Amino acid sequence: MNTTTQIVDTVEPAEIAKFEAMAAEWWDPHGKFKPLHEMNPVRLDYITMQIAAEFGRDLTAETPFEGLRLLDIGCGGGLLSEPMARLGATVVGADAAERNIPVARIHAEQSGLNIDYRHTTAEALAAAEEQFDVVLNMEVVEHVADPLAYLTACRQLLKPGGLMVCSTLNRNPKSFALAIVGAEYVMRWLPKGTHEWSKFITPDELYDLIRNAGLDPVDRKGFVFNPIAWRWSISDRDLSVNYVTASTKPA
Repeated sequence: MNTTTQIVDTVEPAEIAKFEAMAAEWWDPHGKFKPLHEMNPVRLDYITMQIAAEFGRDLTAETPFEGLRLLDIGCGGGLLSEPMARLGATVVGADAAERNIPVARIHAEQSGLNIDYRHTTAEALAAAEEQFDVVLNMEVVEHVADPLAYLTACRQLLKPGGLMVCSTLNRNPKSFALAIVGAEYVMRWLPKGTHEWSKFITPDELYDLIRNAGLDPVDRKGFVFNPIAWRWSISDRDLSVNYVTASTKPA
């Protein structure tokens, strides 16, 4: 098991530039981030269920995550940070794309939410010895230069007994057809070149990376899009394109 404390910068400048160019569109549900807006309800369902189960919280309470410190790494415009703050968590939203931060800050202010948005990286936060109960690591690992070093930094950011939720894209012919050809070329949901299929990670590969980073995987599910019903759902079995994992740091 690799539990090294050495900090390695895994930021990929070309990947950051892609998201910098789209920063102003984060809160447009019909813009370049339309797929995330449509997927967001199932992402939130999974995240809230995992946090509630791990920390014994009642989701029917007004602010069930009160007292939990949460990091949304790769926060973008705040699509996940804002609902986490509404649920009572103390939220730090971090993004390596500088232009995302003022967009997120302005929207949070307009929404009456107090969120600590920072232009920084997981590695820099780990070097500063920041600690969190929960790390949300959604659709980031496929964009970094060194996934193991990045996940190791995420492990360092967790308190003992903390929870990481990590989602990404599977690497197979179906994901190439749907996430690259379909989303970028046919539906034009995303600019061409947003994703590199070679950087997609299979569920077994991600589990191995998570274990080697010093975390214990505890769950994985698929996010499945139904083009007929035009909706996303969570699947126990279908991890063929989008999927999500939960893992914990040993206490």
